[in-house]
Amino acid sequence: MRDALFVHWFEALQRRHLATLSFSELRRAVQALSSLYVERRGRIDTGTALNGLGKRAAFAVYFGPLHFLLVREIVRSLEARVPRNAAILDLGCGTGVAGAAWSLESGEPHRLVGLDRNTWVLQECRWTYEQFGLRGSVRPLEISTIHIPPNTAVIAAFTMNEVDPASRDQLRRDFIRTARSGAPVLIVEPVGRRLTPWWDDWAHEWRALGGRDDEWRFRLDLPEAIALMDKAAGLDHRELTGRSLWLPGAA
Repeated sequence: MRDALFVHWFEALQRRHLATLSFSELRRAVQALSSLYVERRGRIDTGTALNGLGKRAAFAVYFGPLHFLLVREIVRSLEARVPRNAAILDLGCGTGVAGAAWSLESGEPHRLVGLDRNTWVLQECRWTYEQFGLRGSVRPLEISTIHIPPNTAVIAAFTMNEVDPASRDQLRRDFIRTARSGAPVLIVEPVGRRLTPWWDDWAHEWRALGGRDDEWRFRLDLPEAIALMDKAAGLDHRELTGRSLWLPGAA
């Protein structure tokens, strides 16, 4: 059933974004965003990064499903439970795929709250929740001003590296308080360590608190459309990789 929902959503994504784009236009946009991800020239959701139909389509139709699948596999491997009646806060939500993947794998519906400062991705996030039949809302918000409500699990996928050091340090303290109050926190970032110089300090602290620090490699059968784009763009996602920090809520 969960895989059927993914197929339904992915097919709807293609209808939503690709009606007026050629394959070559999408390929060029995928390559441009891939370079941005690797080189970290700026936040993926700000400035001109998502200007134009091509870049937005690449972000939604190509990178969105890849991130969904990665988070889904991480959640499955960790058996990352969300307490009954807890909400899930998707911090820097993008198109909403990380929070949706966690909610769908949790075994029971959880209210989702997607936070981002980009108005276009918030519209996409709301649409993602609707396509998966999930209860959710979205809010425009700067991450540095966030207040995590009680009884709220947190996921931040490909987000924390784009936060300024002072705000990131404050969020680290907030995440630990959240876990101590009973709600879990899951952080997902790329494998490359030069992109996350703060990771080792966090990992050491979270392990001491009963959490986990993991590196993941999953070989999956990708949707044919993504596999074709991979080949055309000179990319290879037959193996999805990432790192996670997991801090379960206190019992």
